[in-house]
Amino acid sequence: MLKRILSEDMPRSRILSVLLPVILLLLAFAPFIFPGARAINVAATICVFIVLVASYDLLLGYTGIISFAHTMFYGIGAYGVGLSLNKFGATWSSVFIGFAIAMVISFILALIIGLFSLRVKALFYAMITLAIAFAFAVLAVQLSDLTGGDDGLTIQVPEQLKPSYKLIESQIFGVDINGKILTYYLVFFVALAAFLVMLRIVNSPFGKVLQSIRENEFRAEAIGYKTVVYRTISNCLGALGATLAGGLLVLWLRYVGPDTSLSFGIMLNILLIVFIGGMATMYGSVVGTVLFIIAQNYLQDLMKVGSGALTQFASSYTDSVMGSTIAFFSRLISPDRWFMWLGILFVLSVYYFPLGIVGKLRTLKKR
Repeated sequence: MLKRILSEDMPRSRILSVLLPVILLLLAFAPFIFPGARAINVAATICVFIVLVASYDLLLGYTGIISFAHTMFYGIGAYGVGLSLNKFGATWSSVFIGFAIAMVISFILALIIGLFSLRVKALFYAMITLAIAFAFAVLAVQLSDLTGGDDGLTIQVPEQLKPSYKLIESQIFGVDINGKILTYYLVFFVALAAFLVMLRIVNSPFGKVLQSIRENEFRAEAIGYKTVVYRTISNCLGALGATLAGGLLVLWLRYVGPDTSLSFGIMLNILLIVFIGGMATMYGSVVGTVLFIIAQNYLQDLMKVGSGALTQFASSYTDSVMGSTIAFFSRLISPDRWFMWLGILFVLSVYYFPLGIVGKLRTLKKR
């Protein structure tokens, strides 16, 4: 039964066989295990990014398509659902209309981009998608009357998803079952279903063809596969996954803006997570996302504590040379430099885990 749910793609590593169920259980019961607002926000962000990163792994890892337009489709999903809720009212029908319109727009754009651009070499395709994504981000800012410009838009969600709404009056394990909790579980279950669907896609005969195209496009073409068609379909599927993740983000944040859905920094984060977790594994999107989002949210706090302790120690040190050295290290681990240390961690992970964490664990299993 478990093999069927996982599409015959088992973890193939003892560590992964333990780690993945632990992550699933922690995310499933996050509101009760980590009841704080910040912790549940981190858990919801992890769920959204698992879908976003897995959909990109479908492109890069399984098909070999380097695209920088993934955040554009992410933004289409976010703005589609957000504008629908603001335009048609905070109802469930508005949510479904927003998702439907965003999905259709993303599918058409991905189809056009795929048919006209995937015939060129990978580097040129990457540059084309980068230009399109940049143009879309500029357009979203310029249409300020519709999108709110740089300030974005505050979104009204259905009554059942508002924090003031209570499903039941009594608490469960000390937690109010309010609209925020319902929103979290909506995001969690949709993300889980989307991940299992993508896992099924990459392990289907269609997914095997994508992998053969990634390994040797000319050989796949020679044995009769229309590689442009398969690559275009993969591009459309990845776009739909990113659009779904963008819509979930809006329902959770109740806000949409260029910084949260169209920023190029998000694209860099996706690339980092794919490489850290492991390309062409799907499970790498889960492990990589968990590690990256936790580091992104809590690494600064750890650095702040460490920097403060070193600063206090340096001020009380009598030796001026040693005190200056300690003060230097205190500034080096300042919270303002957290992104530098995140980059160093990425370089080390690529050096020691060139196949990603999941790929490395599976290699150890084979040995």
